Amino acid sequence: MEPADSLGMLEERIRSAVETVNRLRREKDAALQAASETGPLKQHIEALTGEIDSLRAERDTLKSEREYVRKRVEKLLAQIDTLGDG
Repeated sequence: MEPADSLGMLEERIRSAVETVNRLRREKDAALQAASETGPLKQHIEALTGEIDSLRAERDTLKSEREYVRKRVEKLLAQIDTLGDG
């Protein structure tokens, strides 16, 4: 192998190594940026989860109230029916 060929191969390997290091730095920067953005998103998800839990509890309360009102109305209608029959 001639010295010029060896030097050319060495230059190519160095160029390839520099490109790899630069790519890895960009990937690292992108990963750090993504990681810094996940904190606020996680907090937002937690807040929304709390709101969902609150809305579910409210829904359950409203269902119970609706059932109570339905039973009272049925009872009143039954009393009205007995008045009409009597």
